[in-house]
Amino acid sequence: METLKELRDENFPSDNFKIREATRAIVFDNQGLTPLLFVSKHNYHKIPGGGIEEGEDKMQGLRRELLEETGCEIEVEKEIGQIIEYRSAINFNWHDNLKQTSYCYLGNITNKNNLPSFDKGEIAEGFKLVWFSLEDAIKTLENDKPDNYEGSFIQKRDLTFLKKAKEILEAN
Repeated sequence: METLKELRDENFPSDNFKIREATRAIVFDNQGLTPLLFVSKHNYHKIPGGGIEEGEDKMQGLRRELLEETGCEIEVEKEIGQIIEYRSAINFNWHDNLKQTSYCYLGNITNKNNLPSFDKGEIAEGFKLVWFSLEDAIKTLENDKPDNYEGSFIQKRDLTFLKKAKEILEAN
């Protein structure tokens, strides 16, 4: 999978970090809308997805995350790319420095009949499911003003994924 970008915190150490892999997807319903999650506590939007759990492959993790966060079942059609983030514990509320690789995919929603099932952390962050055209999703992320460290990384990462998805779709 093509690496689209590396995001690096200048305080990231050369050793002693946790490795995390995550999957995300830009998917469309039959009206051409894509779901985003609005993190109301910190004023930013993000692409649905999350960490791959032990025993899961990328697709299993992706389908589980999308079902949990959007209530939708999906079909993956293409790879968008991967982004590697280097986040330091100095600037983040975790105990470990983190090297996270996010794999992003493009696809369609095959079943939109369920509601999201946010976990306690997502509820505490004020997650809300919202739907946009791809153009409006890009404009929304461009105009977001995250008020925390994590949100600033997520905004850069997910805006890159959305713009690459637009490029892929326009080439077809």
